[in-house]
Amino acid sequence: MQNKILRLLMVFLILFSFTSCEVIGDIFKAGMGFGIFIVIFIIAIIIWIFAKMFGSK
Repeated sequence: MQNKILRLLMVFLILFSFTSCEVIGDIFKAGMGFGIFIVIFIIAIIIWIFAKMFGSK
């Protein structure tokens, strides 16, 4: 009986750990997308500043 409870507890522990890893993975994917957006935005601002400084007068 005790062995059965231990096995069941181990199964629940594994299931909960897999779902938490999936959630953390999704958070990192969202963070990576936001980071790429910020980098592109900063590059666009730098290009715009150079265009204003060295553009046609």
